[in-house]
Amino acid sequence: MPEYPDITIYIERLTEFITGQTVEHVRLLSPFFLRTVEPPITQVKGLKVKGLRRIGKRIVFEFPNDVYLVLHLMIAGRLQWDKKGALLNRKIGLAALDFSNGTLMITEAGTKKRASLHVVRGQAGLIEFDRGGLNVLDATMADFSARLRQENHTLKRALTDPRLFDGIGNTYSDEILHHARLSPVKLSQKLSDAEVARLYNSCQLQLEWWTERLRREAGEGFPKKVTAFRPDMAVHGKYNQPCPVCGTAVQRIRYADNETNYCPRCQTDGKLLSDRSLARLLKQDWPKTIEELENRK
Repeated sequence: MPEYPDITIYIERLTEFITGQTVEHVRLLSPFFLRTVEPPITQVKGLKVKGLRRIGKRIVFEFPNDVYLVLHLMIAGRLQWDKKGALLNRKIGLAALDFSNGTLMITEAGTKKRASLHVVRGQAGLIEFDRGGLNVLDATMADFSARLRQENHTLKRALTDPRLFDGIGNTYSDEILHHARLSPVKLSQKLSDAEVARLYNSCQLQLEWWTERLRREAGEGFPKKVTAFRPDMAVHGKYNQPCPVCGTAVQRIRYADNETNYCPRCQTDGKLLSDRSLARLLKQDWPKTIEELENRK
């Protein structure tokens, strides 16, 4: 799922490419992608894009007349920029927005079509999509600590809960926890002040580092390699590969739609997180689906 670094770069490049550009055509290939009927999607045809913003992991397109498109790419949704009128791949294509200077294509690989597009009118309509999560990059240590300890969850769940923190998902939570040398299943209200400070610093450092890394990769163009699995990540997607810090084989926990990767030596004092009590803990602490987690208020 595109998270804070990926969404930030998408918005930066879209701002450069389509701000002030007029929507000439809207092509919908998947009838399930558009989740609203009023206002109709045809309302944006002929309108110029005023700007773009982020709400959590959602991208908001702002138009005149207080009209907005709210896009959530979920796990497999991606954006592509192509020449004007470019054909959508019928296997993975969801929709295309044609502008005078090119076409923005929205695609989604896989059979589970989870990406969504909403058309809303007015600021009140946008509030529905704000889960209330704290933006770690704008937060003080005190704010972060209060939000983290507000509920007693595993750290993996706490970081990825959009009601608690903004824009962090499965990928970067793994990298943050490894950098902070903390177990993904340690409970948030059991952390010492020093551990909270370490986690806060790791959140900021990792999100800033990856955002700048993706910004350099995109350059003047449009992001082409938006993926949750990158060769230079420390643990995410690296099951059974050596930890870059200590060389220990990276381990994983699977539950529902999520996989957590961690280093047992750096994060869990050499313990493998695979016993029955862990399974019970995850079952109690995690929603059954990503959609349920994303839509919690």
